[in-house]
Amino acid sequence: MANDEEAVLAAVGPRLRALRKQRGTTLSQLADATGISVSTLSRLESGGRRPTLELLLPLARAHQVPLDELVGAPQVGDPRVRARPIVRHGMTFLPLTRRPGGLQAFKQIIPPGAPSGDPGLKTHEGYEWLYVLSGRLRLFLGDHDLTLTPGEVAEFDTRVPHGLQNPGPGTTELISLFGPQGERLHVRARSRHD
Repeated sequence: MANDEEAVLAAVGPRLRALRKQRGTTLSQLADATGISVSTLSRLESGGRRPTLELLLPLARAHQVPLDELVGAPQVGDPRVRARPIVRHGMTFLPLTRRPGGLQAFKQIIPPGAPSGDPGLKTHEGYEWLYVLSGRLRLFLGDHDLTLTPGEVAEFDTRVPHGLQNPGPGTTELISLFGPQGERLHVRARSRHD
């Protein structure tokens, strides 16, 4: 059993280095984001420092991955996502991902006329992709006022003022993917002739 634990701990350093390099982050940038010194981070990655919970928690947060991913823990339990619905301004958001940070998916249910009144254009860091499942979706994006119908897709930088509204007559359902700035969705589609 002790050998298994040592093997798991020994694999943490290379996993941390690979994750940092994959994201194009320097040790200095990671040190700024976590408050952990560059020398400690370097020793963690090389295996010269034993990983502790106090070190791994800020690293998981900075890399926006579950702690399990840093230590290579095996998947356990039911993989189904059972998140609770969130209701805001009359709209229901059903989280479809459990992962904190990074790319997140939601199913949105918007009753007719919601949100009521002026949709209040907002801006924030990130990138969004929308797919209308049913109903109609009014998308206000910068100077554009678009109405999307089932099967239509929109993708945009959320730093552009934007808002959503259901013009009716029925309920609108859509899938929304949201990622931090720079994490654009890459959609690959085959033509019917391939």
